[in-house]
Amino acid sequence: MKFQALLYFLLSLFGCDVGKSTFVDRIVHDGATSLDSRTVVEAGVARFECLSSASGQCYYTLFPRDCSASNKKDAGCLAKPIRQFAVADGDTRQIAGLRDFRLCVSAENGAAAPGCPVPKPTAR
Repeated sequence: MKFQALLYFLLSLFGCDVGKSTFVDRIVHDGATSLDSRTVVEAGVARFECLSSASGQCYYTLFPRDCSASNKKDAGCLAKPIRQFAVADGDTRQIAGLRDFRLCVSAENGAAAPGCPVPKPTAR
């Protein structure tokens, strides 16, 4: 991992960008925010930040990118998420080695389903 970080640093000196994606999930109900989460993925490292959650936790489920409710070829992938975890309100979690995943986040445990809306990247 240190070699990879060094490589990306050297590339940045020459103006090369390795790409970055930011996903923002916000749920507002009756004018009150019940979930506010931000996820930044850069160079295979994902940082999950639970900005606020009505339940006190943001619940994350990660599916393979090509896995969706409409994917009839490999419907079994919906039952096998890459990872599931919770992050406390105001806390962050960083995971290295993640590439090509779909993100589902909810304020309730177990509420993330394979058919959850796919967030669009807000930055690259």
